[in-house]
Amino acid sequence: MPEGDKSFESLALPHLEALFRVARRLTRSDHEAEDLVQDTILRAYKAFRTFEMREFGIRPWLLRILNNVFLTWLAREKKSPRTGLSETMETGLVSPTVVPIDLDLEHLDEEVKKAIDELALEFRMVVVLWATGEFSYQEIAGILSVPIGTVMSRLHRGRNQLAAALEDYSRQNRIGGTDG
Repeated sequence: MPEGDKSFESLALPHLEALFRVARRLTRSDHEAEDLVQDTILRAYKAFRTFEMREFGIRPWLLRILNNVFLTWLAREKKSPRTGLSETMETGLVSPTVVPIDLDLEHLDEEVKKAIDELALEFRMVVVLWATGEFSYQEIAGILSVPIGTVMSRLHRGRNQLAAALEDYSRQNRIGGTDG
């Protein structure tokens, strides 16, 4: 049980919007994202008595539950394909080993967006979680259920992939470079 008299509602509800953004990025559907968040909150509420407050708060715990619920949906989807979530799986937009985070890519150049989207999925999630500045290696490891060493390795390899993908773009857009 969490320390003090913090209720589930006071700890979890402030994170609903973030959970919805992640769920929408996973499912590419507002309706399915709402269902995913609802299932996540229900499971979290049922398991709240076992939750132990750690230095990172409740958010990584909620994201891990969201990831697990989504993986369950994917497994179920493989057994009985239907529209919606199966369409997301077929396009390769998600991987069961990652939890996409809703990074505001609208302010980034299209080339940078493209390079991030083309990262190998296991590297993309670590790079995005790290790049937001919101999560430490330890938190990322907890969210993805991998060792810290794996986080560090994936971050290194993901950053290298990103740098290679943006090498030409970088040359063309250097300050003082040529226009054209």
